[in-house]
Amino acid sequence: MATVIGVRFKKAGKVYYFDPDGIWPHPGDNVIVETARGVEFGEVVTGARTVSDQQIVTPLKKVIRVANEEDIRRAEANEKREQEAFQVCQERIAKHKLDMKLVSVEYTFDNNKIIFYFTANGRVDFRDLVKDLASVFKIRIELRQIGVRDEAKMLGGLGSCGRQICCGAFLGDFQPVSIKMAKEQNLSLNPTKISGQCGRLMCCLKYEQDNYEAVLKRVPRVGKDVITPDGVGVIAEINCIKETVKVRVRVDDDSFDVREYAIDDVRRPGPEDAAALKDMPRPERKPRRPRPQPESEPKAAEGEGEEDAKKKRYPHQKAPKNLSTDQFLEKLRENGGATPVAAREHRRRRGRGGKGAEAQQDQQASQGSQGSQTPQGAEAQNGPAPEAGAGE
Repeated sequence: MATVIGVRFKKAGKVYYFDPDGIWPHPGDNVIVETARGVEFGEVVTGARTVSDQQIVTPLKKVIRVANEEDIRRAEANEKREQEAFQVCQERIAKHKLDMKLVSVEYTFDNNKIIFYFTANGRVDFRDLVKDLASVFKIRIELRQIGVRDEAKMLGGLGSCGRQICCGAFLGDFQPVSIKMAKEQNLSLNPTKISGQCGRLMCCLKYEQDNYEAVLKRVPRVGKDVITPDGVGVIAEINCIKETVKVRVRVDDDSFDVREYAIDDVRRPGPEDAAALKDMPRPERKPRRPRPQPESEPKAAEGEGEEDAKKKRYPHQKAPKNLSTDQFLEKLRENGGATPVAAREHRRRRGRGGKGAEAQQDQQASQGSQGSQTPQGAEAQNGPAPEAGAGE
């Protein structure tokens, strides 16, 4: 535990803790404190109080003194110099043709450094710009890129509610906001309606989220059965602000009526309510249309099951078997020196054209046999040729 005071250096900025060191300023007083980047001029927002060690960033800096009139005049002079430095930096950015937007300029209280805050879509090479600014101001220059939320916080403005934006008025840190919060709060998902000046989701979505989560835990979701004072019903709508629910219940003439109840008046059904839930009529659902099968898909033959048709429709190739070194050499010897892949490809090709080749060989053989046997057959049919002079 330690006694600290809270000091803020910017309007709606983050509050930092400092050791009073025997000085007890009141909220609203200006003080001079020692920070990591030197001596700074700040405003006290919380008086002396005791906080736990987990809330303190070590080492805890001390308060030097309460600001006097000279310190206040110096701070005002730094504000005027910041405006002049802003104009000079804008001219240098246009001169170097850099794709960046200057947002704000800050002088340290001891005038040892100038900090330029800017936004850009990506990384910017501003080394030449820093050299140019250092030659003009003759002090240390620092360029710091910030996000769109920090830009809106520095510039300020009015929100869609008509009031000053929260980050520029009182928010010290940005809380994480998600689109799930907008859904649970039944807000329109139109980006123009749930986005702030920075183009991101509005920070005020976080304010009521804890209440919505606590209420939604006490009641079932929309579409679930509940037990009401009028009988069994189905939740149609939940109003977390009023803590009421609208339930569709059955009336005497077997019709349905939507009635509103407090959350404490409805409860989840228990084991004893099984009979009432069974007798409650349900709205009839339209039967789903059968999904038409494309004509390109092969139909299953008669007697074949659905699994066989799927196997034929989507055939899968078998993965090649991985052989060890000994098996590979054995296959190589069996194939006469050809690799197993080449032998397999040869057998596949021979299987395709084997019948045609055999038929062609048989046809050639038959033609050759016929050509060689024709003279012999003719000779046998006509008999031996008569010798000359035999008839004489």
